[in-house]
Amino acid sequence: MKQWTTKGGQVISRLSHGMYNCFLVSCRGRHLLVDTCRKGSWKNLCRELDEQGVSGGSLAGLVLTHTHYDHAENAAAIKERYNTKIIVHQKEADYLRKGENPVIHGTLPLTGWISDRLSHLYLSRFFRYRPVDGDLTVADRYDLSALGFQGHLLATPGHSPGSLSVILENEIAIVGDTLFGVFRGSVLPPVAADEKLMAASWGELLKTGCSVYLPAHGTERNREVLERQYEKYKRKYDRR
Repeated sequence: MKQWTTKGGQVISRLSHGMYNCFLVSCRGRHLLVDTCRKGSWKNLCRELDEQGVSGGSLAGLVLTHTHYDHAENAAAIKERYNTKIIVHQKEADYLRKGENPVIHGTLPLTGWISDRLSHLYLSRFFRYRPVDGDLTVADRYDLSALGFQGHLLATPGHSPGSLSVILENEIAIVGDTLFGVFRGSVLPPVAADEKLMAASWGELLKTGCSVYLPAHGTERNREVLERQYEKYKRKYDRR
């Protein structure tokens, strides 16, 4: 299990399940879970949380970076098992309540061709998940000090309408699918609701001063890679 530690002593643990990452932020016996991976990972996820000492009294909340199935599929079960609150962007609260997925489009020729033909069908029919109500809906920003952590939630829309990133001490950002860490030197997700808006969110992430970005797919990305990608795609989308 890979871990990162902020200057303030907050520990971020990557709970990796195949192609999917979720993260646990821990500080002074309190924990914050970010995303939940796939339903098939449930037993392993519970085991990892138990190993980290997570209990109903210590899990301060579950942050959903967005409500696609591979992030929210275990949300209802987490809420039940740990008696914790679910935090979601207000633009995606209805998706979560219905167990539905925000629509996406391909950012590359192949994924564009596939998504144009199959995205709505597959997301709406085959990848529905157990519905659950969010307990706390946020808009542009939410201060995590209320939950006992140093940092804030930042709206980073583009991959989906209500994508959120977790900004910890302006050092480390947990970014969901706003960035991908699969291909070397790249941060571009293969799918997004609004590519131009997503690139603008990269700019907002750079403004935080964070130097490490932890995506839900792949490995961490550093500031230099994000800066290069931001300039590249900003020019591309500005020409449209």
